[in-house]
Amino acid sequence: MRTTKDILIEFYTAFSNGDATTMCKNYDVNIQFRDPAFGLLKGNEVCEMWKMLTEKSKGNMKIEFSVIKADEYTGSVRWIATYKFGKNQRTVVNTVLSEFQFKEGLIIKQTDQFDIWKWSKQAFGITGYLLGWTGFFQKKVEKQAVASLKKYSESH
Repeated sequence: MRTTKDILIEFYTAFSNGDATTMCKNYDVNIQFRDPAFGLLKGNEVCEMWKMLTEKSKGNMKIEFSVIKADEYTGSVRWIATYKFGKNQRTVVNTVLSEFQFKEGLIIKQTDQFDIWKWSKQAFGITGYLLGWTGFFQKKVEKQAVASLKKYSESH
């Protein structure tokens, strides 16, 4: 049986290769995912998100990662994504801490944490700098991310 460390390495190696299908093979069907941009996603929504993000990057996303912890039931990974965002193609360098829970060799829960204000400043420029720290702006980002995912899912 694969260790949780093996699973995390496979997951992030696939991510760095833009391979959402392999990433999703490591998820339980009832996966729960949460991050500051998308909020809570469940089940197939999670895989659709990764497919959308990897397709939109068109192979131009760089992922670096290191496994911080991996035991029988939990794991954590620190990773850095570098990519272009939005119609202005602003460069974003986002440092993320991902925490995982496992059951029977699959990921059942993933929680990603990152500084949404720092991300907003990079993604939206002066608007993100001025408003990215506000709850209003953060909810707007989440609403836009979820709407983009819904549109993507409906077209695929």
